[in-house]
Amino acid sequence: MLSVTSVQEEIPCTLVTDNMAGHLMAKGEVDAVIVGADRIAANGDTANKIGTYMVAVLARRHGLPFYVAAPSSTFDLAIPGGSGIVIEERPAQEVTGYRGNRWAPEGVSVRNPAFDVTPAELITAIVCEKGVARNPDRARIQALLSSPA
Repeated sequence: MLSVTSVQEEIPCTLVTDNMAGHLMAKGEVDAVIVGADRIAANGDTANKIGTYMVAVLARRHGLPFYVAAPSSTFDLAIPGGSGIVIEERPAQEVTGYRGNRWAPEGVSVRNPAFDVTPAELITAIVCEKGVARNPDRARIQALLSSPA
């Protein structure tokens, strides 16, 4: 996901859709992956927009670093691991059609999770205003959050 900040700060970036990631990685056109987070569990498992887990797996397959950048307020130490992060299911209508045009057949079963969880072992480092937790785990996250900003 491209951010306005990247453009404003003149950080070289390219906007692509999520289904292009593997192709571009395989061609050697990606140097690193940086994603945000909506929730980070105590062990470093990270929930973010749906598709993030898939990109993390692709990054691992292609030997690319996978970074999570998020504010410390995103960490929830009361959640031990990713399986404890509640994943929102959005309405089926978001994927069955748009503005009166329906492309999915009536009665089809739909799953529409808004987020997925990336296991900590796929994350190279988590970066926040307090510092960096490389190879995140419970101890490294606790040390990160205990350090002064």
